[in-house]
Amino acid sequence: MYGAVAGTTDGGFGGFENGSDDVWLLANGTLNYETVYMFGYQAIHELTVIGKELTKRFFNTSSIYSYYQGCSEGGRDGFSQIQRFAEDFDGAVTGAPGFRFTFQQMQHLWSPVVEQTLDYYPPPCELEKIVNETIKACDALDGKEDGVVSRTDLCKLHFDANSTIGEPYSCGASSLTTYKRRKRSETYELPAQNGTVSAKGVEVAKEILRGMHDTKGNQVYFSYQPSAAFSDAETHYDYDTGSWTLDITESNSEWVEKYINLLNATEMPTLQNVTYDNLKEWVRIGWQKYDDTLQATYPDLSPYSEAGGKVLHYHGESDYTVPTASSVHYYESVRRIMYPDMSTNASYAALGDWYRLFLVPGAAHCGPDDSQPNGPWPQKTLETMIRWVEDGVFPEMLNATVLQGEHEGEEQKLCAWPLR
Repeated sequence: MYGAVAGTTDGGFGGFENGSDDVWLLANGTLNYETVYMFGYQAIHELTVIGKELTKRFFNTSSIYSYYQGCSEGGRDGFSQIQRFAEDFDGAVTGAPGFRFTFQQMQHLWSPVVEQTLDYYPPPCELEKIVNETIKACDALDGKEDGVVSRTDLCKLHFDANSTIGEPYSCGASSLTTYKRRKRSETYELPAQNGTVSAKGVEVAKEILRGMHDTKGNQVYFSYQPSAAFSDAETHYDYDTGSWTLDITESNSEWVEKYINLLNATEMPTLQNVTYDNLKEWVRIGWQKYDDTLQATYPDLSPYSEAGGKVLHYHGESDYTVPTASSVHYYESVRRIMYPDMSTNASYAALGDWYRLFLVPGAAHCGPDDSQPNGPWPQKTLETMIRWVEDGVFPEMLNATVLQGEHEGEEQKLCAWPLR
C-alpha cells in the first residue's frame, strides 16, 4: 500500500516454521550463540543490508528510504537495530517494545506466582469485574467520561480496589483458547461463573499491580497499569475437584527451563515452591546471560540521531503484556543520557525533534481494548513516519481512530509524552 519493498527472514533457524527456541541450544547446557545473536539483533540487520542492496539493483536506483515497523517483540527488534546500526533505517516505528527481555519473561510468571503465594486462584470473571469497576471509577479522571482511562497514573494514585469487594459478577459458560508457539493452541471449556468480588481476589489483583518484588519488599520490576486485563493471571477450572486452579503453560515458563537452566524443555513441570525470590534470581541470571543481546535498553542513541534517523514509539496505557511503564522509563533514560545539561523542557524538546513517544489511552497490547471500546488506535503510524522523513511533516500529535463502540470512526489526536 506504500509502494514499498518488504522483506522477511527465518533468522537462520532452519526455515520459516521454526522458532528461535527450536535451535536455542546445541545440547543440554550448551547455548547456540549464533542463534542468540541472530534472534537478538543480527538477522534483521543482515536482512536489511541485503534487502536494501537488492532493491537498489532491481529497480536500478542509487537512493532509497528504509523503514522499520514492529510491535511487542517486533518493538524490541526495532530498538535492537536503532541502538546498533545507525545507518540501516531512516525511520523506525516501534510499538510496545518487549525490551528488558528477561524481566519481561519473568513478568509473565509473576501473576501465577502471586496466586500461588496468596493461595487464591480467582475465577477469570472475578478479575474481569475488578478491571471493569476500575475503568468505571477512573474514566473521568482525564476530564472526559467516555469509558476510556486516559490517565492510568491518576487511577493508580486515587483508586482503591478494595471498593470492588462485594460487587456481583456473572459470566456465562465459554471456551478459552490458549495459543502457544508456532500457532499451536489448546482450548478449555469454562463453566458459568457467578459470585461477588472477594477480599482475596482484590488482594491478588493489588499484589499483581504492585509489581514484581522479592520477599523483603525490594522492587524488581514494574507491573501493568490499573485498567489493564489480568491476562497473566488466567486460571483453569478443574471439573474433577470443582475448583479453579493455577495455569502454567509453555508460554510463561519455557524461559526458565530452556533459556535460564539451558534444558531442552518447553515448560516447567510445576510452580510448586517457586517464590518471589526465585523470580528475582532468574531475572538476575537472565540479565547477566543475555544483557548484550536481548535487553535492548542502551540509552545513548547519538549515532542514530546524528545519522538523521527518526523514531515513533507508541504504547497502550492498558497493555496487559508489556508494562506501559517500561516504555516511559526507557524514553526518560534516553533523555537523561543524551541531554544531561539541559533543563527538563529543553531536553524534552531536543529529544522530541527526532524521537517521540505516544501513550495510547484505553489501548491494550498492540491494539484496541474491547473493554474500552471508545479508545482510539493509531492505524497509520508508518504513513506518519514516511511523511516525517520524506516530506518534513513533523508529528506534533499522532492521528488515531476509534475502531469500535458508539464512537466508531471518530478521529482523535494523541499528545506526545510527557504531555497527556
